[in-house]
Amino acid sequence: MPLAFTVRPKKQIRVIIDTDADCEADDPFAIAHALISPKLVVKAIFAEHFNIEGSTKRSYDEIKRILAAMELSVPVFMGAEKPLSIDDEVALSPASEYLIEEASKNDPMPLFVLCIGAITNVAAAIKAHPEISLKMKIVWIAGHDYARAGKVPFKEYNSGNDIMAGNIIFGSDIELWQIPFNVYGSVRIGLAELQKRVYPCGKIGKHLFEKMVTYNGTDMADWTAGESWSLGDSPAVGVAIDENCGKFEYREAPVFNEDTSYTFLGGRRKIRVYNSIDSRFVLEDFMSKLELMYGTFAKQ
Repeated sequence: MPLAFTVRPKKQIRVIIDTDADCEADDPFAIAHALISPKLVVKAIFAEHFNIEGSTKRSYDEIKRILAAMELSVPVFMGAEKPLSIDDEVALSPASEYLIEEASKNDPMPLFVLCIGAITNVAAAIKAHPEISLKMKIVWIAGHDYARAGKVPFKEYNSGNDIMAGNIIFGSDIELWQIPFNVYGSVRIGLAELQKRVYPCGKIGKHLFEKMVTYNGTDMADWTAGESWSLGDSPAVGVAIDENCGKFEYREAPVFNEDTSYTFLGGRRKIRVYNSIDSRFVLEDFMSKLELMYGTFAKQ
């Protein structure tokens, strides 16, 4: 069953998804959610590295698997193979080149880049062509709770995979909506609910559930609780659909330290920082759309 509603073009937004899709198991859920949301006109998906050799290609292959399972066609671009380095010339990946091209268009539809991993591809584009900073908005799943002072308890994954890239973005003029760990980690769901609601939804439901359960059973997932998960990348899609599905404030953009703690220099520009997210809205919106388009309802 197709969705029985449409979104007026004046309310639609162009979206690019930048994702380390194969690093664990929550990125695919966010990608699928974006692709079935009519407000989001997904122009392209970028494969992002996760600071492991060959990880960009792994992300690329996972994105292609998701699209095949959903029977959808969206351009997919390879991103950078590794984090940015102050000693290296910035070699623009196909992903960065596409971003520069898309952001440079004279298109009245707003452009959002949903970054659900390291932010290397966007930072490289901004470094090479800073003039595009004012032509897009970035939603980034990354960073620690701003209430923490001093040493942080662990290195936050997304920002930690490319500190230099994060500092380029924080130091740029680009409009940034940051969703830090204390917020993205709160979007919790049980594996039983995913089996009941997601697994029956065609090839994509089977792929999403089986990928998560497989990863959850490995030593790499020792940090998880056992029979639950945080769909931590999905808030990026949620706020793109409705920016008020969470509470936010504007704070001074900090500088990332190597351990992903913050340094505040004073006088820097303000960024939007989300302090909470409506998990019910995000999760139910995703699962309802999936059921309607790929589950039992799709056959009616």
